[in-house]
Amino acid sequence: MSAVQRIALVLTIIGAINWGLIGFFNFDLVAAIFGDNSALSRIIYGIIGICGLINLGLLFKPDTESERSAQTKPTS
Repeated sequence: MSAVQRIALVLTIIGAINWGLIGFFNFDLVAAIFGDNSALSRIIYGIIGICGLINLGLLFKPDTESERSAQTKPTS
């Protein structure tokens, strides 16, 4: 996994936690920190959205661990 994907994954997880806070407690952490509907909060939401799109690639990336174990299994 590249450094960009790791950073995107961390930001996506932070975004998911924020959505969980909104869903369970009706509390928007980004809006509380950066202001409700401010330019900075909209930029943060946009960055999180882009990170989610970057992480879409992880769904289609082959699992090298399972491929490696399939290659080393003895056939009978």
